[in-house]
Amino acid sequence: MLGAIEAGGTKIICAIADENNVTEIIDEEIIETGDPTRNVEAIIQFFTAHPVQAIGVGSFGPIDVDRHSETYGYITNTPKSGWKNFDFLGALKKLAVPIYWTTDVNAAAFGEMAYGAARQTKNSVYLTVGTGVGGGVILNNEILPGKKHLEIGHISIARRSGDSFEGVCPYHDDCLEGLVSGPAIYKRTGIKGTEIGPEDAVWDTVAYYLAESCVNYALSFAPEVIVLGGGVMHQKQLFPFIRNYYLQVMNEYMSVADLESFIVHSELNNRAGIIGGLALAKKVLGGE
Repeated sequence: MLGAIEAGGTKIICAIADENNVTEIIDEEIIETGDPTRNVEAIIQFFTAHPVQAIGVGSFGPIDVDRHSETYGYITNTPKSGWKNFDFLGALKKLAVPIYWTTDVNAAAFGEMAYGAARQTKNSVYLTVGTGVGGGVILNNEILPGKKHLEIGHISIARRSGDSFEGVCPYHDDCLEGLVSGPAIYKRTGIKGTEIGPEDAVWDTVAYYLAESCVNYALSFAPEVIVLGGGVMHQKQLFPFIRNYYLQVMNEYMSVADLESFIVHSELNNRAGIIGGLALAKKVLGGE
């Protein structure tokens, strides 16, 4: 049996599955994210009642992923009350099983590579566009390692001519997240994205910036596929716009044989993180 923990800012999902059928979750529990000590107690109780041989953890961040750091396994500079500098991985070691520790978006990226829209590829980029914008990169079937985890949702991109929107990111104003996240769309229009019609001009602007980001990811990581997920990407009308603008911005510098299979929607949707966690548990159980 394998376990997974998807720790988000509002809820924590614990799940179990058989290693031979990772996409079929046998049981799960949703815990409201609150006091970290009580949350860990609830997690320990779940896995005590549902013993597993390994666990994959995808956590909200920022987190420390440097195995040589004294604070490896900590949630670091988060605004989430009580969680700043919390040794999350250390607290979970009470379960006495191998644990794969990474970010929630890295887990989702791994899930899409293993069982979703990026399966049968070795190199992919996953981006989630919702309340925030985050992503993970898979190179040669592995999460891209680094001293720190990637923050590809906060890249700087060129402003579209005529767009004077100041952005909503509290750190960078008009980075990608500041321009296309759910809160950015709401601030631009005064309307929640779910209530905006598909013909509204705001989607054209969002698509342009997402296309520009896809060009940056293509040039930086040379992926075989770019997977877009998250609440904003439920607006399926965005994809033709993104692909068209991608062609314009790339300007034939790096060709793609089939753009419709290069920039694609997530197949695992809101299950990408938890299924990715289970896939990472399988990976760590195999000693990889």
